Amino acid sequence: GILASAQIRIPASAPAAHDIRPGPGVKVKALSDYLSVLARTPGDSAVYILEGPEPGGTVFVAGGTHGGEISGQMAAVLLIERARVSRGKLVVVPYANNSAAVNRPASGASSFAVKLAGGGERTFVIGSRLTRPEDQGEPDPPQAKTGGETDFSPRNLDRRFPGKADGNLTQRVAFAIVSILKAETADLAFDFHEAPPGSRLAMMIVANPKNIELAAEASLVLESDDLRMKIEESAADFRGLSHREWGDATAAKAFLFETPNPAMDRSAPGDPVDDPVWPLAKRVGIHLDTLRAILDAYNGTVPPEKKIGLHDIPARDAVAKAGTGAFLRAGP
Repeated sequence: GILASAQIRIPASAPAAHDIRPGPGVKVKALSDYLSVLARTPGDSAVYILEGPEPGGTVFVAGGTHGGEISGQMAAVLLIERARVSRGKLVVVPYANNSAAVNRPASGASSFAVKLAGGGERTFVIGSRLTRPEDQGEPDPPQAKTGGETDFSPRNLDRRFPGKADGNLTQRVAFAIVSILKAETADLAFDFHEAPPGSRLAMMIVANPKNIELAAEASLVLESDDLRMKIEESAADFRGLSHREWGDATAAKAFLFETPNPAMDRSAPGDPVDDPVWPLAKRVGIHLDTLRAILDAYNGTVPPEKKIGLHDIPARDAVAKAGTGAFLRAGP
């Protein structure tokens, strides 16, 4: 079947499913609950909601905006499987662009296995930066830049916010994510990314101008714990990026984190999981520690009714030492 809007023809199919095993009390929704036209399309994706017994603020986390940046996806999965909320709400979309998650990368493996602490393993996908062309609903325009890092491709989700409800698939996914921020009244919003190890962006927090002070405060705390994260403010004239558009279109204080992914090194691609300098577990821990630092800074500035109580987030040193699999659930 085809879901049509003008010249846009989105193929109707079941979205990809992933091996995620939510912790107790986690509710599962979908992007299509926030934008119905995504139902039965490759862009639909699971949304996980953890709500505490006490009212408070809301934190939103997205992984997989770019499907090959796996530390962000895995950090989001660990939150779903291990985090506990005592106050407020946590909303997580681990595969924000589900079409990109299953879009095979140009080179390298398309999946990886993580060994569990008690034996056995679980398998996760390594996708691509872009929505699959066959899912988009329309061809790329002739002038689209699709070489190199494909930053300005119309299939790059992190250049298409705040999105369009009746646009191509990437625009619809972007619109649905912004709709989540509004519907769930998000106070904090995080987009987990990766960059080449030698990139200017590697080990950076990018923050919307309205919340750059929170990023600066968190970076000082992280530096005291031997984790150095650079700070950059969203550019006023570079539109379409999550940290800029989420913060401008909603009440949320929006941030993007970048960790170094060895597989993105163009000169000598490394192992995205077991690299000796930047292994997956180390990068996952950096995402989680940085989230915690900003959450602590935020809680220090708001009244009790807006505080967010988020607990049992695996610590960076523990994840680096024991491995990501030590914090994944073995059972259903």
